[in-house]
Amino acid sequence: MDQITAELFPPSQIPYPVIFARILGALLMGAVIGFEREVKARPAGLKTHMLVCLAACTFGIISIESVRLGGFFDERVRIDPLRVVEAVTAGVAFLAAGTIVLSRGEVQGLTTGASLWLAGAIGISVGFGHWIVAGLAVGSAFAVLTIIGYFEAKAVRHQKPDVEPEGKASDEGGKKQA
Repeated sequence: MDQITAELFPPSQIPYPVIFARILGALLMGAVIGFEREVKARPAGLKTHMLVCLAACTFGIISIESVRLGGFFDERVRIDPLRVVEAVTAGVAFLAAGTIVLSRGEVQGLTTGASLWLAGAIGISVGFGHWIVAGLAVGSAFAVLTIIGYFEAKAVRHQKPDVEPEGKASDEGGKKQA
């Protein structure tokens, strides 16, 4: 039984309560960005952003822990935690690219793709224990998505001419145009 307990709870560079806090923090921070995307009915919403942030955090924690693993104290083995950052960046970029589509001649989903990429960066920040960086990134992202998004939407509404929906236009005689 002791072997099972030792396997489940190996010695850790990061104390287990801190790991728990980092995982919970990543979930909550991902939820802040994901909630805004969910409210706007974007392709990647609450769950997706939470999972991306959680995954990136987990990779960050594992990379820190792997530096201290007993089997890796050989000169021939070099562990570089920054490679995890590169891998997370590439993986999340792949997911983000999947949210970007071309529809009716317009590119859609860029902001959602960018928010997923940022969720990955926030997760890595929390995983490495950089709470201030992660918190500032979440606050900045929320401000950009809500406040700047509000002003952007107002500006776009003022630029577009009033156009009746397709099929509703009529000529002077009251008949529908073809």
